[in-house]
Amino acid sequence: MTDASHSQTPQGSPVWDPSHQGTGRPSGSPSWSSHPSAESGWAAGGATFAGVLMMVNGILAVFQGIAAIAEDDVYARIGDYVYEINLTGWGWILMILGVIAAVAGWGILKGAAWARVTGIVLASLSLVLQFLFLPYAPVWSIILIAIDVFVIWALAVYRPTGSGTRPA
Repeated sequence: MTDASHSQTPQGSPVWDPSHQGTGRPSGSPSWSSHPSAESGWAAGGATFAGVLMMVNGILAVFQGIAAIAEDDVYARIGDYVYEINLTGWGWILMILGVIAAVAGWGILKGAAWARVTGIVLASLSLVLQFLFLPYAPVWSIILIAIDVFVIWALAVYRPTGSGTRPA
């Protein structure tokens, strides 16, 4: 046989199978998915990055809360706002959620399943609270909303494999 497409290995299976032409994968291997799997570097890296972001976001929320509690003149005064809450109240909310977020971020980095679920819930809650905090610190709130969206996505996509075994 002179045609390279019909070459045979010593075991009798074709070296090149036209059924996978253009796919970049051997025949019989699992199909590509648009969703990152637990084995995907994007999913695992995204979950790790989400854990770091949760820790940093939590620590920064604690500082933001302390600033709101300590000095009422740190943030701009606004006139009539539908969701108006005393800045001291915002400070306590941010501080408590910041501590919980930092602990959840640490748990995510340790691989705890409870931390993934807690992280999604906290990032969702943080997203809503930052929306409500927009008049006080608009640029900072928009940045944190974007971070919260990424954290929700990264933690929702990541599916760790159970006991460290890899699927065949």
